[in-house]
Amino acid sequence: MNTSTVSKMLGVSQSTIKRWIKHLELNMERNDQGHYIFSKEDIELLENIKDQLTSGMVLQEIEVNAGTLRKGKVKSADNSESGNDSLAAKMEDLEKRLDNKADSVATYQLLQHRREIEELQQEVKMLHERLAALEKLQGEIKKNHTADLLVFDQANPLKKTKKKRFLSMLFSF
Repeated sequence: MNTSTVSKMLGVSQSTIKRWIKHLELNMERNDQGHYIFSKEDIELLENIKDQLTSGMVLQEIEVNAGTLRKGKVKSADNSESGNDSLAAKMEDLEKRLDNKADSVATYQLLQHRREIEELQQEVKMLHERLAALEKLQGEIKKNHTADLLVFDQANPLKKTKKKRFLSMLFSF
């Protein structure tokens, strides 16, 4: 019987049975998946433990009869070399699948990085074009600005000389 069935028979939870087994260090038989398998003697032992607990004993005070203890065994479906061969074949298959998965992940990442690099190259190209356009515009602005300065500088000396003549005429005695 399994843990679930025994817990229903005894009216306790599965974790309680597992706790009793662990705390009292009971050697119970397990199957190849590691699940407990209970015989009639095991169930009687667990009933005895439950009776002692319901009578008021503490789990640390419970004594288990040495005659009722059994050595735990693990049942195995295959202990032959064919089982080892099939296990080795499964391991090889898993390793191949793992390698294929790693390769596909690496390929995907490389393609993603390539796309990102291409996008960055396009952005750099666009920035170069904008920079060239701005430099050209700045050059045109400088030309226009220097031309304005020249005109302004040429207009200023004429005004100064006229003002100078006018002032000298007024104050000349």
